[in-house]
Amino acid sequence: MRIKKFIKSWKYPSILLSSIGISSIGEWVYFIALNLIVLDRMGVMAVSGLYILRALSALFTTFWSGSLIDRLNKKHLMVWCAIFQAVFIAVLPSLSSLWAIYGIVFLINIASSMYEPTSMTYITKLIPRDQRKRFNSLRSFIDSGAFVIGPAIAGMMFMIGTPNFAVYMNAIALFLSALLTLFMPNLEKDDVMEAEVEKISLKILKLDWQLVVDFSRKHVYIMVIYFLFSGVMVLATAIDSLEAAFSTKVLSLSERDYGLLVSIAGVGIIVGSFVNILIVKKVATSWLIGLGALMISVGYIIYAFSTIFLTAAIGFFTLSFSMAFMNTGFYTFYQNNVPISMMGRVGSVYGFIEAFFIIIGTIIFGMMAEFISIRFILVCGSLLMFVVTIILFICNTQPSKAAYYSEEHAVQASDTN
Repeated sequence: MRIKKFIKSWKYPSILLSSIGISSIGEWVYFIALNLIVLDRMGVMAVSGLYILRALSALFTTFWSGSLIDRLNKKHLMVWCAIFQAVFIAVLPSLSSLWAIYGIVFLINIASSMYEPTSMTYITKLIPRDQRKRFNSLRSFIDSGAFVIGPAIAGMMFMIGTPNFAVYMNAIALFLSALLTLFMPNLEKDDVMEAEVEKISLKILKLDWQLVVDFSRKHVYIMVIYFLFSGVMVLATAIDSLEAAFSTKVLSLSERDYGLLVSIAGVGIIVGSFVNILIVKKVATSWLIGLGALMISVGYIIYAFSTIFLTAAIGFFTLSFSMAFMNTGFYTFYQNNVPISMMGRVGSVYGFIEAFFIIIGTIIFGMMAEFISIRFILVCGSLLMFVVTIILFICNTQPSKAAYYSEEHAVQASDTN
């Protein structure tokens, strides 16, 4: 009887995790294959453009997507985002113009940027509060597995085919992901979607942004945790942008050694995610976020101060091992404290701010590394991250804020009106 109940309660979460896994692996295959296609046809600078395009599309999309996400059927939107990406990805290999490729990639990235907050809202509706931590830990494990398996599958596809073949396979994978999503329950079939009675306009966007501002004012603690978490992610992205240059130019590692370093990071992610699954129910959400973030910054500090391969590897393993704990804790905190009715808008506005600072931070770190020193910038960045994570740890572990991390606490949607 217990087994039957368990199977029933995890039937749809399992389908959803399978869909996410297929999509995540496919995204890595697509990303690597696209880089190789553009590199072969247009050169190194054109590949750099893909990275900039990714950040710009996120910045452009998050400005308005939350208003749309909260007003549309989440299941249908997830399906259409996956199909949209699949169709345009399938078109990519036939294009010869760099600007045409950039245009299509920009559209694909828009759909991808919309899918993430849509799936977050859908997951929150689907998964009961007492199962969210377990689900998020499993999702972290799947995402980390995709980080390792995706490039491996891409390599195998390049051996038996071409990068174009890998791109087509990813399009098929996204269609399969959309098909699996169709088997998920339609949680909003009885809801009246606001999009039927009002069109998205500048006036609506302004009102929605004001709604998020009002929510942030009423729930300052939630906003503080979100922005401290985003601060860690912004600094991590900026530091990562210098990772290859630091490893090869400062540490004088060969391409083989650098590849091994990346593989060690992959092992760290897998091991950390597996340990996270084992202990997630026994560790408080607040400690998952706070201690996980603190250990990530420690890993970056070890890496920034390293002079040989061994210490760099220890730093890489430490930060990658800790990533799953912080992500699982934060996703659970976010799902339990942001009202579902406005989750898309909150994620969209905050995501816009994060994307903006990621672009600015990456540019600043890159310019300073060029004019000062790569190691100096990495050390300063990792120490700054350490300060941010200490503040985050202190905020997380305050006894007076324990209610925000309990499975019973919830911020009511009515509080935001």
